[in-house]
Amino acid sequence: MPVSLDYVTRETASNLWRNRLMTIAAVLTVAVSLSLVGTALLLRQGVAHATTKWQHGVNVLVFLEPVNPPLAALDANVKPSSPGQGQALQQQLAIQQQLTTLPYVRTCLYRDQQYDFSEAQHLLPADESQALTVESTPASLRCVLQDPREAQAIYMQFHGRPGVSAVSYPSQAVKNMEQVTHILQWVFFGLALILLLSAAVLILNTIRLAIFARRREVSVMKVVGATNWFIRIPFMFEGLVQGVLGALVAALVVIGLHWLLDRLAHGSSLLYQMRLSTGEVFVTNFWVVLVGLLVGTLGSAFAIRRFLDA
Repeated sequence: MPVSLDYVTRETASNLWRNRLMTIAAVLTVAVSLSLVGTALLLRQGVAHATTKWQHGVNVLVFLEPVNPPLAALDANVKPSSPGQGQALQQQLAIQQQLTTLPYVRTCLYRDQQYDFSEAQHLLPADESQALTVESTPASLRCVLQDPREAQAIYMQFHGRPGVSAVSYPSQAVKNMEQVTHILQWVFFGLALILLLSAAVLILNTIRLAIFARRREVSVMKVVGATNWFIRIPFMFEGLVQGVLGALVAALVVIGLHWLLDRLAHGSSLLYQMRLSTGEVFVTNFWVVLVGLLVGTLGSAFAIRRFLDA
């Protein structure tokens, strides 16, 4: 018995309307389930974004030995006022050049002794800052890394080197952030997977209930000679429509969540770092709709198989 597109369209529309309560239940089940899946995917991507931005802000501070009188700038064209200052200038230039040629260093910014002294006045307690002078405050090279895990390598290479007073980097903060990021990404990945499986089961059961309510209709069709595929295809199209409608609702929820987070991000530095681009939200919604389509179609196919094999 051939299956025409006109027949499938009419049967699908008729069945969806005739069983509209079950159709609404199936669509809402898909929408709620895939909304949770889409939210978990958005949060996972947001955590990855925040981690990347945080990594690009990790600095390694290489404090240089204080020079008296202080250098005006770290420039080979600067004329030293004394032999000692000239030696210190060459030494610091060599350190800067080696730092900037390292493959895992993005940029290195030089801060002179006056700048570091002014900063120390704001950051240190009063009793400590009062003991400092411009001449005793070291200048610094502030390096931003491609990967914060390489901070340890810079510390090992430059710590204790002539011309270097100290090397400072947030070692514990780097370790803690790596651990937290790793855990959060796996948590959101596991959550998305669990929700996806839950959505598949809920959708399958909802469609199965809808078909169970029409088991007599299926039996009559088999009695009059309808083939299994002739019976199965309208049900599969019903599942496809239910899955896509539910997924579209879920996609709107994901867009709404993205819009809400985008508005709240202006009041929170963490949420601002987790912001996603429109393209990333579109890709997430593409997968949400695709999952809804597949789950709805395959769920219907598996649900009706029990009645066709009977």
